[in-house]
Amino acid sequence: MYDSMDIEQIDSISIDNNLIDIRDKYEYILSHINRAINIPYTYLVMMPENYLEKEKTYYLYCDSGTKSQKLSTYLNEQGYKTINLIGGYHSYQNKKSNYH
Repeated sequence: MYDSMDIEQIDSISIDNNLIDIRDKYEYILSHINRAINIPYTYLVMMPENYLEKEKTYYLYCDSGTKSQKLSTYLNEQGYKTINLIGGYHSYQNKKSNYH
């Protein structure tokens, strides 16, 4: 079991620098959600203790929400508090382009 929320809700909450784009660095550089930092998937799988604190809550997203769901489940099992953003970056972009 993992915690999740619709990525379209991300603009309505305060996340205090805990929004993490888990895609590869080049994807992040091309475009990302404002306020997101980039920590690639493999870094968080191999060494979460180097990047995360167990007392904080983190919001994770990837392209479609699939990898971030897997990673969120894994990290929560390790004692971290993570929330998967359903739909990932593609859903966020679709929402943004529908408003313009």
